[in-house]
Amino acid sequence: MNYKQAVAQPLNYLGVFAKWLLFSIITGGICGLVGVAFHKLVSLATATRTEQSWLLYLLPLGGLVIVFLYKIAGMSNDRGTNMVLESVRAGDKPPLVMAPLIFIATVITHLFGGSSGREGAALQIGGSIGAGLGKLIPLDEKDRRIIIQSGMSAVFAAIFGTPLTASVFAMEVITVGKIHYAAFVPCLLSAVMGFGIASAFGIPPERFTIHHVPGLSVVPVLQSILLAALFAVVSILFCTAMHTAGRLYKKYIPNQYLRVFTGGCLVIVLTLLVGCRDYNGAGMDIVEHALEGEGKALAFLLKILFTAVTLGAGFKGGEIVPSFFIGSTFGCMAAPLIGMDAGFGAALGLVGVFCGVVNCPIASLILSIELFGSEGMLFYGIVCAVSYMLSGYFSLYSSQRFLYSKLDTERKI
Repeated sequence: MNYKQAVAQPLNYLGVFAKWLLFSIITGGICGLVGVAFHKLVSLATATRTEQSWLLYLLPLGGLVIVFLYKIAGMSNDRGTNMVLESVRAGDKPPLVMAPLIFIATVITHLFGGSSGREGAALQIGGSIGAGLGKLIPLDEKDRRIIIQSGMSAVFAAIFGTPLTASVFAMEVITVGKIHYAAFVPCLLSAVMGFGIASAFGIPPERFTIHHVPGLSVVPVLQSILLAALFAVVSILFCTAMHTAGRLYKKYIPNQYLRVFTGGCLVIVLTLLVGCRDYNGAGMDIVEHALEGEGKALAFLLKILFTAVTLGAGFKGGEIVPSFFIGSTFGCMAAPLIGMDAGFGAALGLVGVFCGVVNCPIASLILSIELFGSEGMLFYGIVCAVSYMLSGYFSLYSSQRFLYSKLDTERKI
């Protein structure tokens, strides 16, 4: 390396860093504010539905409004989060209209009692805004992919309070086995910005206290491995139910209006049959109860059913918080059967099922630390590793790609 190259290289690094520092502040700022508005409106919708239980019976009408909005916006064939994943991988631009559509549709779904989350919607909102900024600035194709991921990170961090998880997840979820670390600084800075704005508006991050973390010994390690294998099975069941529900709806009810109306009616019937409202909305209160060791048998199966019926019909939201519900309630139920504390089993289940359905072991491990602290980190790591391997190539996102085999480091898929 000659003298000119030795001087130019660090200057080039500083220039790129300064560029992404500026773009991350812009992206994180805009996405953070949108994330705050989204969080507050979804929370308001949830509180309103809880106080006014009759709103559940308007769910089919809410579904009709959602389909109508997507049709007039020219997004009848919207593929949701899958479109965002494809845009990062292929360099396409998700339409900016996706952000307000998924924002409004998710609030409607939560207001009237559909079973869905919010983090999946955050990925769409952030990705859409990021793509819009990439077009406005403008950026080349490679940088546009990064700013889409930055937007995803910022909104995810704003509404859930896990900036490290948000940044790594946005990089890891696109193509399993391939991470472009050039996106790490933009994603992390955008996530921190989004998280900071949410904190300034009084939105507390999700944090939980786990009271009984076992000491490191052979028995708890073996218990964790066994539970992780079961979490992988639950992950496969959830992914299969989600994809099957969507296919069956489209096969037997081709008309979108009739499909979503039928799905809304089915959710009402299911709610009346179970006799409670635990499975409507996101269900984070049930997750909290499970982490305290208070769970209901087979609650995870009912949440799978409610979520598949809701999202498969065309309602909007996300699958990530439902995966938290499913994993924590299953872990709370299964852990005592093998002699482990129910609350700690719920924490392992939340992380293990999340990892199994999104195939992101690094982000899942970081999530466990941000949510529960580092005391049980080794057990969370074991669960993530085993659940990732044994869940195979199932995924919540049909557009997620697997670059390498989960069993052979040399073999490409």
